[in-house]
Amino acid sequence: MTKTEQLYEGKAKKVYATEDPQVVIVSYKDDATAFNGLKKGQIAGKGAINNRVTNYLMQLLEKEGVPTHFVEELNDRETAVKKVSIVPLEVIIRNISAGSFAKRYGVEEGIVFDEPTIEFSYKNDDLGDPLINEYHVLALKLATREEIDLIKAMAFKVNDVLKKFFAGVNVDLVDFKLEFGKTAEGVIVLADEISPDTCRFWDSTTHEKLDKDRFRRDLGNVEDAYTEMLRRILG
Repeated sequence: MTKTEQLYEGKAKKVYATEDPQVVIVSYKDDATAFNGLKKGQIAGKGAINNRVTNYLMQLLEKEGVPTHFVEELNDRETAVKKVSIVPLEVIIRNISAGSFAKRYGVEEGIVFDEPTIEFSYKNDDLGDPLINEYHVLALKLATREEIDLIKAMAFKVNDVLKKFFAGVNVDLVDFKLEFGKTAEGVIVLADEISPDTCRFWDSTTHEKLDKDRFRRDLGNVEDAYTEMLRRILG
């Protein structure tokens, strides 16, 4: 699998075409951003960690019946994935109050919900990824009713699988963001990444934050937290 031309560069990844029109190569960067790109920095080794963590979790989910874009890990930073058109929704599952949820509703962090919540953001950096409900999704024709239902079912399934997995390595899966894409055949699959960039991980015993909040909130030891999550996930 060889890279031909660069198709896209985002805040955390570059995407390259390959000789196969249905497969692209994702290359993970060490760049870190927060608050819609207002805060920028570098986290040494982050790209390799997020690549390996994502691939491990995607394969775990595939075994549990969740279709993903994963094809093959090529090296520490690069992975071949199915070429998809991303559904312009960020799907956020929350198990415990934290981050923007706590701020928005004026509650403390750390409230364990009786059941997980789901919310959608319209994936649009210029607008600041605003919250959007299912009626808005339909009105803007971002997805059909069937696609919304499928995405919700898949997102909750991902949560069930990952919550159980992380409990086994003494980590609370607080909340996380997912993205979904459509293959050339129109099949919806889990895409993007699942990593300390896109999830909140708290140590189950100490409640220490082991994710990008360490960068967002200037808590220090960012690299250590990412490395610790890699160690726990890959054993």
